Parts: sequence; structure tokens; C-alpha cells
Amino acid sequence: MTSGDGCMTPTKNIWFKLGTSSLGMALLHSLSTTLSFAWDEADNIEIVPQRFRLPRLPRAFHHYHMVQISDIHMGSGMTPERFAHIVDLVNAQQPDLIVITGDFVTTQPIDIHLPVLQQHLSRLRAHDGVVAVLGNHDHHCDPAAVRRLLAQSNIIEVGNTHHTLWRGADQLHIAGVDDHYFGQDRMEDLLETLPEEGCAVLLAHEPDYADISAATGRFDLQLSGHSHAGQIAPPGIGILYLPKLCRKYPVGRYQLGRMIQYTNRGLGTVIIKVRIGARPEITTIMLESPHI
Repeated sequence: MTSGDGCMTPTKNIWFKLGTSSLGMALLHSLSTTLSFAWDEADNIEIVPQRFRLPRLPRAFHHYHMVQISDIHMGSGMTPERFAHIVDLVNAQQPDLIVITGDFVTTQPIDIHLPVLQQHLSRLRAHDGVVAVLGNHDHHCDPAAVRRLLAQSNIIEVGNTHHTLWRGADQLHIAGVDDHYFGQDRMEDLLETLPEEGCAVLLAHEPDYADISAATGRFDLQLSGHSHAGQIAPPGIGILYLPKLCRKYPVGRYQLGRMIQYTNRGLGTVIIKVRIGARPEITTIMLESPHI
């Protein structure tokens, strides 16, 4: 590009020289490689196996198999084709139960994304169905519309309530709180209806809610998302930024007294479709009873 008299401007001349020098070509190649890797990593889904020994899990639920997914963020880098592939991967695990820990959508308008979400969420298959809670982006957009989506997709929402699974006389409670970021969590309401005895797994979108849930002494396991493991965490540098409510328990497994907290890295992206050092995750969970 040139100035009006046909000559390059000084700034553009510098970039031209840099781009044609060996150093400049190396830098441009490195930048291109990094961006390509970051883009590819956002599509490079990792299936992460976890085993959780829960102190109150009945013998009848020993080796109960759950799959957790989180932070789909449809439309924010998540395409219909990619989500269809994710659903296929989840179904291939042949789980007893699928749990989804929020952020189905990212920003308004969401109407164009709801039919695609319903089409593929409705294809999820598990012996005991699919259970979910909403996340902060769902509340930022249109929580009523997301709730309709879940109902139309045969997904059980457990915001501030619970769903009990039975094996004979034995029970496993799958509980949930609505989004803490938007102040919609009602732990007191949940505890009023949740039986006082038996193993309880809590779904809570924001992982740092574990400080509240662990303090109740009622839950054996909390499953969360929200953090994306930072989304950009270059090797040797680590996580560059984390949003509120996932800075204490940003990724993986933590022990808080008798309760285990697990933070899934999520599937989607926000702002830009880039992940570095934070691959998208499908978690396969095997529950173990101490009574075996």
C-alpha cells in the first residue's frame, strides 16, 4: 500500500521490510502457527475419566457412570456440526446419567440457536436421562427461553431442587442450584426439600460455590463449569484470566472436607474461538461406593 504520491508511508514501510526479512517471516510464521494451534485446540475435545469414591454412595450405585458436559456456548464458536459431534461422543460413552452444568448460550439474540440446540440435545441418550442447571450466560440472555429449551429437549432442570434416582430401595440424589453469579441460587430452598440422608451430588455452574455447598455438609460431590480453565493458559505461563466465582477452584478436582469439587473445562468459547492449554472437555465419571 502507498501514500497519495505512490510511496509507502513510513509505518507501512517498516511492516513491509519486516514481512520480507528472514526475521519477519519467522515471526509471521510463528504467529500463524500459534493461531492455527489455538483454533485447532478449541476443536480438540478431550474425554477425561474421573473416579470419585463418595462416602454415602449406596452399594447399589457402585460404578454408576455419569458424563458431565458444560459451557456449550452455542453460536460463540460452537457450530451445529461441532455440537452434533459432541453429542455423538457423549452417547458413545453409554452413561447411566448425563449432567450439564450451564451456559447453553452466550449472548443475544439466541432465537437462531435454540432450534439447533434442541435438535441435538434431544439426541442425548442415558439410562436415567439428562439433568441440568443454568449458567450465568443463560441468565444474561433469556433464562425463560433456555428453560423452555430444556423442557422441550426432555432435560430435567434441577435449579434449587433435586431429582432422586432409585436402585431398589437405595437412592442417589442429583441436586442443583440456579446461577450464583446472578443471585438466583436458593440453597435454603434446596435443603428444605432434599432428604436429610443419602448421597447427594450437586450441580452448580460456578465452582467457587463449593465453599457454600461444602459448608452445609450435605453434598458428597459438586460438579461445575464456568471457568473454561481460563481458555487461554499458555504452557509455562498458565491461566491469564479467570472470571469471578472460579478463581479458587478453576480446573479439575479439589477436596473440601468430605465433599469433592470437580470443575469441567467446558466445551465452547467466548469472545473468540481460541483455546490454549485448556482443551475442551467431556468428563466421564465413575462413582464408587465405600460399602463394596
